[in-house]
Amino acid sequence: MALTLISLAAALAGGLLMSRLAKKVHLPAVTAYLIAGLLLGPFFLGRIGIEGLGFTTLDEVAGLKIISQVALGFIAFAIGNEFRLSSLRVMGKQAITVGILQAVITTVVVDIALLVVHFIDPSLISVSSAITLGAIAAATAPAATLMVVKQYKANGPLTKLLLMVVAIDDAVGLVLFSVSFGIARALEQGSISVISVAVEPIIEIIASLVLGTLAGMLLNQLERFFHSNSKRISLSVAFVLLTVGISLIKFDIAGVKFGFSLLLVCMMMGTVFCNINEASEELMDRVDGWTAPVNVLFFVLSGAELDLSILGNILVLLLGIVYIVFRAFGKISGSWASCKMTHCSEHITKYIGITLLPQAGVALGMAITAGTLSDGPIIRNVVLFSVLVYELIGPTLTKISLTKAGEIKPEERYSSRQVNKGGSEVWDRR
Repeated sequence: MALTLISLAAALAGGLLMSRLAKKVHLPAVTAYLIAGLLLGPFFLGRIGIEGLGFTTLDEVAGLKIISQVALGFIAFAIGNEFRLSSLRVMGKQAITVGILQAVITTVVVDIALLVVHFIDPSLISVSSAITLGAIAAATAPAATLMVVKQYKANGPLTKLLLMVVAIDDAVGLVLFSVSFGIARALEQGSISVISVAVEPIIEIIASLVLGTLAGMLLNQLERFFHSNSKRISLSVAFVLLTVGISLIKFDIAGVKFGFSLLLVCMMMGTVFCNINEASEELMDRVDGWTAPVNVLFFVLSGAELDLSILGNILVLLLGIVYIVFRAFGKISGSWASCKMTHCSEHITKYIGITLLPQAGVALGMAITAGTLSDGPIIRNVVLFSVLVYELIGPTLTKISLTKAGEIKPEERYSSRQVNKGGSEVWDRR
């Protein structure tokens, strides 16, 4: 336990220090945290073997997965804040259309590209793995996107639509993956299961939305018993922890697998709570401050668990490049087409596709599930390679896009150090 706490302290401090270096070259803090994780991981400092100074094995990083799950819960809870009725009335139709179409188009584009590779040389990748990777390509990482938005205080039509699309993308990606993975298993086993392809993903989505709705309503009722901000924040944190815990439960009834999507449950709880609680906006801001260290640890641990040994596998690099290029093409072209259909503004149409490129935890979870296929290791390694690339460059591309769209103002930082000394409000460009 002592070594674990020391490792976490090193991870948190290392991530924060790296963010100061990243600021010098105008990189988002998210990228800095990921790089810090790489340096503290088993392929750099961890290789020295000094426990407490970095993470010596990937298993050690995996043992801290609960921190990542909790962080994702808070991130999804915060994204739910964007689904206020006032925003949905303005751009709800656009968000749903873009969220669905860009994911479907991305899946189709990557499917076609990888199937072409299969027909050129069947030994490179199987049909089942090709269509599974196509579905995984639809997933977008909400965490990196939200962190960039918060760091630079991005605000505007593109930012609001982006956060809603990222949330919808999770539900769409879940359905696409379940259907594609069911078909992939049928191709390998010679039989198809309607339950796993159609029934189970629908049950998971409905169950997640129902659980999130009930949690949001209950949180609102219990909040009424407390008046101090500290107690209300504590109650909100307790509910996020509760819903994350319940979301991780999986069970089987009469051969049908039941489970919940962590992101959907927490997002729905945040949506319901923010629409029925008058003080929700202020409370959400305070919860964000409490969870800042957890978010830093989430990205540092994400960087530490990136397996750099895959870079030595030529097949993985080849398939990974095809996957990365055509996924980017699918996201950008799919977003552009769906924005045109819904008459989005020029800035949204031009830049939203680029902001949807980051990919991480959700995709890795899908890749682990796909591990039962004959080419399971190939799928996992291709996704790991894409996550390595997308997570390192994705936040920067998101920042550039939001800046060009005029929704990120010139970088300035509020100096709390000066205010704490009792001085006036000072703006600091460090």
